[in-house]
Amino acid sequence: MNYIIPILLVAGGVFVFVMGIVFIMFFRLWLRAYFSGAGVSLFSLVGMAIRKVNPNVIVDSRIMAVKAGLQASTDELETHYLASGNVVRVIQSLIAASKANIPLSFQQATAIDLAGRDVLDAVRTSVLPKIIDCPDASKGQNTVAAVAMDGIQIKARARVTVRTNLSSLVGGATEETIIARVGEGIVTTIGSSATHKKVLENPDMISKAVLARGLDAGTAYEILSIDIADVDVGENIGAQLQTKQAEADKQIAQARAEERRAMAYAREQEMRAQVVEMQSRVVEAEAEVPRAMAEAFRNGNMGIMDYYKMKNVMADTDMRDSISKIDDDTKK
Repeated sequence: MNYIIPILLVAGGVFVFVMGIVFIMFFRLWLRAYFSGAGVSLFSLVGMAIRKVNPNVIVDSRIMAVKAGLQASTDELETHYLASGNVVRVIQSLIAASKANIPLSFQQATAIDLAGRDVLDAVRTSVLPKIIDCPDASKGQNTVAAVAMDGIQIKARARVTVRTNLSSLVGGATEETIIARVGEGIVTTIGSSATHKKVLENPDMISKAVLARGLDAGTAYEILSIDIADVDVGENIGAQLQTKQAEADKQIAQARAEERRAMAYAREQEMRAQVVEMQSRVVEAEAEVPRAMAEAFRNGNMGIMDYYKMKNVMADTDMRDSISKIDDDTKK
């Protein structure tokens, strides 16, 4: 019995000490919530601290929601905080949507926030539409280039006015998709134009054709308008292509001519080789004449007088050839 009283006194002192710390830490928050009509108990504040939830964020968000007439319980706010969501941003977006008469529930706002989107910026974009440049100048391109059917290049730049579609913000495509689709529509419209002059005369034909394609399907935005900010004439792509084609044809023709020349040269060399071969055969045949004459002498088929007659004929022939050469030189 002597030990029970000191133990009770110590326990009571610890309890009073702990309650004093709790009172000092959370009394001001509880008092703010109480006088704001938010209704957050001390035990809830202690539980938030135990669950590693920032009580200041929850209380401030709860007070903002109550003052704006929104329904957001403490448990819902804690759940979103524990899910690594931005509780203050969600409440601010709900307040902005409520003031602008935009239907947005707490579940939608938290889903958008957890998806990595800026829910407050989405609500503001729904109230005040934003303008997207096509193409994005920050990516290094200032215009979208396309070629009309007459071969003239047209460079265009568009400004797209969009408004956030909150119902499809989660899972919807981003600004990059809008820019890509609008750029594709510009290229298609210019490419289907008969002449570049038609595009220059009516630039609005591009915006009308692109807007009619329903490019905002499956995106997080609703396209309100597409305005052509600038249209310029580029290079004559058709002429350049024709020039390159002509140069390619020229190179092909030169290659074929070179092939024919090589074949002709090879044929010439072949004929020269045949001439040399025939000359060698003639020389070979002439070499057989003395043998035949010797054989004729041995066999008695040819006499000495026949031999001298043949020599006279050959000498007479050589004399005639030399005379004809002298006459030819004289004429020259």
